[in-house]
Amino acid sequence: MSLSRNSLFSVLMLVAAFALTALAADPPDSLTLTDGEKLTGKFVRAAGGSVVFHSDVVGDVTVPWAKVKELTASGRFAVIPKGFRFHRHETDGRIPIGTLSVADQKIQVTPMPGQPAQTFATDMTGFVVSESEYQAAQKNMSFFEAWKGSLTGGVALVDATQTSETFTSAVHLNRAVPTQAWLSARRRTLINFTSSYGKITQPNTPEVKTNLLHFDGEEDEYFSARGYFLGQAGFDHNYSQGLNLQQTYSGGAGWSVIKNDTQTFDLKATVSYIRQSFTVGSNDKNLVGSIFNETYHRKLPLGIVFDEQITFIPAWNNTNAYSANGGAGITMALYKRLSLNVSMLDTFLNDPPTGFKKNSFQFTTGVTYTLP
Repeated sequence: MSLSRNSLFSVLMLVAAFALTALAADPPDSLTLTDGEKLTGKFVRAAGGSVVFHSDVVGDVTVPWAKVKELTASGRFAVIPKGFRFHRHETDGRIPIGTLSVADQKIQVTPMPGQPAQTFATDMTGFVVSESEYQAAQKNMSFFEAWKGSLTGGVALVDATQTSETFTSAVHLNRAVPTQAWLSARRRTLINFTSSYGKITQPNTPEVKTNLLHFDGEEDEYFSARGYFLGQAGFDHNYSQGLNLQQTYSGGAGWSVIKNDTQTFDLKATVSYIRQSFTVGSNDKNLVGSIFNETYHRKLPLGIVFDEQITFIPAWNNTNAYSANGGAGITMALYKRLSLNVSMLDTFLNDPPTGFKKNSFQFTTGVTYTLP
């Protein structure tokens, strides 16, 4: 079977189009190490004194700048110096953007062909990010974007001579603005909710009930890389301690003592108004006090995450009405975004109504889903 002249012309045009597309495509990036090894693929980013490079053969590779002999990248990147403090919208051209080449521990940025290049020492460079990521960081986000966190649920049922049921849940959400690690923190929102409900019944025996609820929200406004002002609101119900509702409204400051990809450690102090309503009305209180809090978060090997927090709440107008709580938990990866959570929480209330214990202890297990 023979091709017509028109068909042959169409095939040749198609081949020519593919050839032109291949020629127009960006050539692969290359990374040459000080020991002579050369990788081809795509330059991803640089941060924390290291380069992230996607090799066509071995995947993502992280290499310290000190071990980079040469690097060429065909895309356009923004080079951000160490310690650079961003304004809300960085549009005055102080950040160089262009194609990159690296040699002798120096980064050369060429904005456009024919324009003068700028050179930076690698040890004075904080971050190198793609132009698209840099431009995306300049856009405003709605309140419903960039939320991260986890959802946890657990249940235990017994049906025998003694019947019992226990339900636990927890929601932990956080939203940091901006989301990019190379931008200075401006704002953070935290929302937490936990509940534990249990009931035990047995013939000819009074029913035993447990009902604990906690909700809090916090808004942080950063005045430096680690320091921030904060506002808080919290609501608690603890049937076991005779507490119908505790309302807490606070304002103060916090400090991120440790803040990196592996762990965070925060200290907070506030001035607070606390309203306590008990099952026994004569125990109701209006308190002026403070909240002193520390929280620690640590990522461990094998997808394990450890969280811990301690809170002490003194009341200045009634020194006998202090309270405290402390908790710790471990989350272990199971499958994709599902994890096993094991946690405990101890709540202490120094002046509950007569007949109620001061201490309330919870030990819970459940399945956790981590938000994308």
